[in-house]
Amino acid sequence: MSSNKSPSPLAVNAATIPPRTKPSNYPEPFFSRMEKREKRPLGDFFDLTNFGVNLTRLAPGGESSLLHRHSKQDEFIYILEGNPMLLTETDETVLSPGMCAGFPAKGAAHQLVNRTGADVVFLEIGDRGRGDEGSYPNDDISAALGDDGAWIFTHKDGRPY
Repeated sequence: MSSNKSPSPLAVNAATIPPRTKPSNYPEPFFSRMEKREKRPLGDFFDLTNFGVNLTRLAPGGESSLLHRHSKQDEFIYILEGNPMLLTETDETVLSPGMCAGFPAKGAAHQLVNRTGADVVFLEIGDRGRGDEGSYPNDDISAALGDDGAWIFTHKDGRPY
C-alpha cells in the first residue's frame, strides 16, 4: 500500500520544525493574550497520536495558556531556557533551565508567564485522550475536546463564543 505523504525523518533539529501559523485556538478576548507565544508541534511532525509534544517559546510578557486544568489529560513541562513564573491558583514559583513540572488531570490549575526580559523556551508534553474538558478558574471560558480533536470553547454558562 502506498501513501502520497513522505515519511517523517527519524530525527531533526527541533528548532527547524515550523511553528504553528496560528498562535492560539482560544477565541477573543483570550486569543490576543497568546501573541507572544510560539509553538513548534514536534509530536505532530512525527505523526504521534497518543501524546503531543510542543517546543514552546514565550517572548517577554508572554503566557503559555490561560490558567487552566484538564479533566482527563495529564501535562508535563521541562524548562530549556529562561526563567518563567509557574502560576497556580495559590502559588507562584520561578522556574529555571532543567526544572520540570507535572500536572495530573483534575489537579492544580496552572500556566507559565514570562515576566523577564529574555525569551523562555520549554517542552510541553500531554496526552491526547478524547473526552477531555478544560476549566479556567480566572476567565469566563470553558473548553471541550470534540470528536475531531478540535477544542470547542463556550462561556461558563454554555453560550458559544
